[in-house]
Amino acid sequence: MNLILLGAPGAGKGTQAEVISEALNIPQISTGNILREAVKNGTEYGLKAKEAMDSGALVSDEIVIGILKDRIACDDCKDGFILDGFPRTVPQAEALDAMGVTIDKVVEIFVPDETIKQRVSGRRVCGGCGATYHVEFKPSKVEGKCDKCGADTIIRKDDQPETVLERLDVYHKQTAPLKEYYSKQGKLETVIGQDEVAETSKLTLKAVGA
Repeated sequence: MNLILLGAPGAGKGTQAEVISEALNIPQISTGNILREAVKNGTEYGLKAKEAMDSGALVSDEIVIGILKDRIACDDCKDGFILDGFPRTVPQAEALDAMGVTIDKVVEIFVPDETIKQRVSGRRVCGGCGATYHVEFKPSKVEGKCDKCGADTIIRKDDQPETVLERLDVYHKQTAPLKEYYSKQGKLETVIGQDEVAETSKLTLKAVGA
């Protein structure tokens, strides 16, 4: 089964991609990873990508999809794959279709914006040992201090409320229209994210028939 996973930043899409990958024994393909790999290996599209990056230009959709096609031609994709992070826009989805990449199902992990803001902006990370906390769901014993090493806990830039809002805004403008695109093709399945990750995983596996 060839899958695309959609979800706003903070909705837990990456975790669900891992769950599906393990259950169906198909690889989770991150475009960032395969781009770096293609550049490192000096493939045809990898060299084109390096040329674009070295000149400060964006890597074109054609190059990304070319690298993607090379990746999904590998043996470990013969039973399917999960695309995580691509396509991000309707033009990219159209280009994917035009280049003959077959997608069987698109799974959206839906979590309301307010819940995402609460989840993400409450995260705290220890500046010393990297231990993670959440002010509401997993607070440290002493506010602002790590239980394990006593160092100060901090808010990462990605977790700051204004950053979360910016990333959600970009998602809604650029990526959310993909839901309508794939819904018209009869391929969209929406999974409502639950408070417990394990419960979301059950719903995700049901959506893909695992």
